[in-house]
Formats: sequence, C-alpha cells, structure tokens
Amino acid sequence: MAEADPSATFDIPFPVDNPERIPAKRYYDETFFAAENERLWPHVWQMACRLELIENVGDWVEYSNLDRSVIIVQTKNGVKAFHNACRHRGVPIAKPGGQGNCKSAGFICPFHGWRWNIEGENTFVYGRHFFSEEQLAQAEVDLVPCRVETAIGCAFINFDDDAASLRESIGPVLDDLEARGMDKQRAEWWYSTTLPANWKVAMEAFMEGYHVMKTHPQLQKMLPQLYNSMYGQDTGGIGVPINPNLTVRENIHAQYEHMKLLNDGMAGMIHEKEVEIAGQLLEVDLPEDPEQAVMMWYGIVQHQVVEQLRARGEDLPDLNTVAQTNPVKAVEFIFPHYFLLPTMSSASAYRIRPLGPEECLFEIWSLTNFAPDDEHKAVAEPTVLPCDSDQFPTIPRQDYGNIPMQQKGLHAAGFEFMRLGKGIEGMISNYNRVIDAHLRGEDAEKLNVATHKLAHNFDGEIQEMDF
Repeated sequence: MAEADPSATFDIPFPVDNPERIPAKRYYDETFFAAENERLWPHVWQMACRLELIENVGDWVEYSNLDRSVIIVQTKNGVKAFHNACRHRGVPIAKPGGQGNCKSAGFICPFHGWRWNIEGENTFVYGRHFFSEEQLAQAEVDLVPCRVETAIGCAFINFDDDAASLRESIGPVLDDLEARGMDKQRAEWWYSTTLPANWKVAMEAFMEGYHVMKTHPQLQKMLPQLYNSMYGQDTGGIGVPINPNLTVRENIHAQYEHMKLLNDGMAGMIHEKEVEIAGQLLEVDLPEDPEQAVMMWYGIVQHQVVEQLRARGEDLPDLNTVAQTNPVKAVEFIFPHYFLLPTMSSASAYRIRPLGPEECLFEIWSLTNFAPDDEHKAVAEPTVLPCDSDQFPTIPRQDYGNIPMQQKGLHAAGFEFMRLGKGIEGMISNYNRVIDAHLRGEDAEKLNVATHKLAHNFDGEIQEMDF
C-alpha cells in the first residue's frame, strides 16, 4: 500500500480502543465486514496455493476470496498470476477452485472463445473484424497481471500493486520457517469445511494454548504438569513441566504417549514416522534429573528423525541446529489468514477465508517431506466435509465444537466485549489492532513493523503498536 496521507485515514466501526477488550460486533456487523472487504483483503498478501500444485510449466490454479479471483500459473519464467476475467466481457476464464495444465491450449474464455497463452498474452480473438483496432491493441486484450510472490512452499498474491513485498510485509518469520525446510514440504492430505463463524473467530481459536485444558482434555490428561505450568499455576498447577513423582522412564513414556496423541489429533503436527522413531528411543541412557532427561530425550529424538529420514532420502535440515538459529513457536501466523504448526520435520497448516460476516471457509493441510522414490502425487483438491464430520482428526474436530458456539455467544444481550488475558491472549489483541490499522489506512512502514510483531506471538503478550 502506498504511503498514507494522514488526512485520508478512515474512521472505522467498532475499533479496538482498549487492547484488552475486543468489541463483539466486529465479528458479525455488516459494516465492519464491508470495511474489511474494501480496505483489508485487497491490500494484504494472501496464501493462494501450494506450489506443488503448479510444479510443471502450464500448471494453473484458480484462487478466490470474496468477490476477487485470480489464476496462478507456472510459466517458463516462474510463477505468475492474472486477474480471472476475460478482457472482452469480463467472464471468468477459470471456474472457482479450478486447476489444470494449459501449456498446449492456453486459457480459453468459455463465452466467446478468446484465448491467452500461459504468459497472459492474447493469442486469438474470434471474429476480429467486428472490433475496432483500438479495442484490440495488445495491452487492451492481454490478461491483467496480479502480484504474486513465493515463500514457504506457497504462492501468495496481492491485489495492491503498491503494497510492500511479501517479505517486507511479513518479516523474518518466513526465513525461520524456510530454515526448517517448509519450502520443501508437500501435502499428505487436505481437508475443507464451512464453519458458521466469522473468519477472525476461527483464526483466534488457535492464537493461544490456554484452551487445551477444556477443549483438548486428552492432552491435558497425558501431561498435566506441562499445561499447568504454562496456564494453570494459580489453579493448582504444579509449576514445572515434569512430574517429580514419576521416574525418568515414566516421564519419557508420558512424553511419548503425548506425541502419539498429537499425531492422532492432527497428523503433521507430529507425524507418524516421527512417533515411530521416538518409540525406538524409550530406553536410551538419560540423566537422573527428570527435567534434563526430557530435554535430552527430545534432542535425541530430533537427531534420529533427521538421520533416519535423510537415510530414506528426505531432504531435511538439522532440526536441533535450526531450533537454536531459527526458533519458532508452536503456532506461527502469516497475516492475515494462514498459519502453521511446525513441530519437527512435518507441520500442519490452516487457511481461513471469509464467506460472509458469520461464515468462513476453513482448510487444513497435513504437510511432510517425501523421498524422491516415494512417487508421491500432489493432493490436487481438498476433501470437503461437514464441520461435524468424524473424518476430521480429533484436535480440529474438538476446535470446531467451540467455534460456532462462540459465534452465537457473541450476540448475547449485554456481551459487548471479549475480555482478554493480556499475558496469554495478547495475539488476539495484536492481530485485531493490525487489522484496524489497515482499515484506517495507516502508513505502510508502520503496518509492516506491527505485522512483524505477530511473529512468535502465539501465547504472547499484548504488544505496543506505533499507531
């Protein structure tokens, strides 16, 4: 976005005036939703597709959000994107969610048959003699390009030609994620559902682990000291992540069972192959101090994950090294609608798009690495499920139980604000205040600085913002 003119900033409905209180109407009011549609989404970088879907020259994917649609295509000169509209009468060239390969035939308008090559150049106009020369000037009939940049194995688009670059906008967290090899990961599965909730309600459900005790009780039950030490010290939490009443071996087995629950709950967050390797290491020699033993055990597991998966042909970085050089949190957000859960060699990824003030499209990927001889085929489209389907893994299924209920509760008489714990739910406040800055039309550099503060902010505190 170009540098803001202070006199041109906009008043917005239901702003966050108190960082610890988020007005409830932001999550269902039509005027606030319209402001986001007009002043947020057209100016931010949006995760449009995974690059594995467009690996070959001519591969293309359609991406849409609200009333805008683009085509992302792999060309001989790299990834490009074009606004999805015929230059004749505006008919979309690609169907919603469409994909394919157009290296031979190019793109063809389904209305009158006009054609374009993969570089967006018009190559055919049916009945050219009907049109005046000025209407068919090359610049008039070529597809209109849309900004596209790549990172962490994805193509990101931005409808704003004046916006800062992707890396200027998002910041060094992209480098931290790529240091973990996320640009090489591929989808093992991809699920999609529609949730009856505002897109921000769905995003914010994953901005803190404070909800684990009640929402994911199987995790709390397996390692109560871990979660109590983070969230429950004043309500009976022991205050240390290791149970002093268990032996070293019992603690290690509890950690292993917790890993199994995470795998069952969300696959890529802890992958089955990592669980298998961890299971080989339950009897290794460890220090007598339980806390030191658990830390050393995780280091041994990560080392063996790297060694054994590299031996299978997977291209992995040294996970113990990058944990020191490029540390990340359990959840990392790429503003405004994409986030990842990187744990070891694999990850889970989530993308959320608004469908209306109180409805959103919610997608989940399980990401991992594959060896060249695995002959893994890209997952071309999501498995679409109802939000209460038992085909979803345990953890998102539990989260889906909360999100629609919260959306209803926001309408309750007398409920004006969400009241945040400033020391653990700060990211919700920080996210909303960055959204407000976009809606007001704040200076681009200030927006970038504020957006960078969202990195590593999971379970974080409320941050100072320079606007």
